[in-house]
Amino acid sequence: MNGTSEHAPAEVIPAALDGERLDRIVALLAGVSRNRAAAAIDEGRISVNGVACTQRAYRVTTGERLEIADLSREEKVELAADRGVYITAVYDDAQVIVVEKPTGMIVHPGAGNETGTLLNGLLASNPEIRGVGSSARPGIVHRLDRGTSGLLVIARTQASYDSLVEQLANRSMGRRYGALAWGRFEQMKGLIDAPIGRSPRDRTRMAVVANGKEARTGYEVRRRWSTPKVSFVECRLETGRTHQIRVHLAAIGHPLVGDESYGGDRPAIQLDRPFLHAEYLAFDQPESGERLEFVSPLPGELVEVLEGLGEPET
Repeated sequence: MNGTSEHAPAEVIPAALDGERLDRIVALLAGVSRNRAAAAIDEGRISVNGVACTQRAYRVTTGERLEIADLSREEKVELAADRGVYITAVYDDAQVIVVEKPTGMIVHPGAGNETGTLLNGLLASNPEIRGVGSSARPGIVHRLDRGTSGLLVIARTQASYDSLVEQLANRSMGRRYGALAWGRFEQMKGLIDAPIGRSPRDRTRMAVVANGKEARTGYEVRRRWSTPKVSFVECRLETGRTHQIRVHLAAIGHPLVGDESYGGDRPAIQLDRPFLHAEYLAFDQPESGERLEFVSPLPGELVEVLEGLGEPET
């Protein structure tokens, strides 16, 4: 990216900013949200001493030269509050809200889905989140796919947003998912460490690709069945890439039951969504530091699938 016309003249890091995170520095110098700054770093649009840096948490050093792409064209999004969107909150305080996202609900507006999202509903009940973090996705710290159900934490203040984003980055936020996957795993416990990026064959899907972003998913098999041959697996996210669990399990030959996009839609089990539920969420309360933990039971349609399988082998 260095030397391209989209970069502004290099900024030299002064002593006052020594040791600050790169995403904070970019947001400050470019006059954009932390979320927008982080996205630009992920895209390789920020250079440190002439080399693209894709580490949001990189700590800058006095005297380093920082080149920042033109981020002034950040998309302006008109976000409408919608009281017709029902949100189930399982916890809230002055800093955070923890909600249960149902399957089929989109987390925030995007192309073709400007209304009816979880964020539209949150803006109606919690207007104070407007302007927290990203202007396009205020308060949103992490996301779940449309077909995935379960727990999400929303930031109510900028300080809590920064804290939660930091916890995601340093992997102190706990996130576990319950998943039903096709086949019998060779190992009962393991770690899938494979980079994820856009599929070169279908840009609407993700895939394991050599030049993708670092991605790691831990898993442990809880139960197995032989007819049909499926395994109920606990998945633990160490990173948070788009479709990460779905892509990783499909890549090792165990796509999620019901996941049409990644080869899991099979006649033996009829399910109109991927069998994936965000069942556990843990983080440090941004102000007090208290460790908060939440557990979400499987929704009814997923319980019915498991009950229909009968007694497991293990």
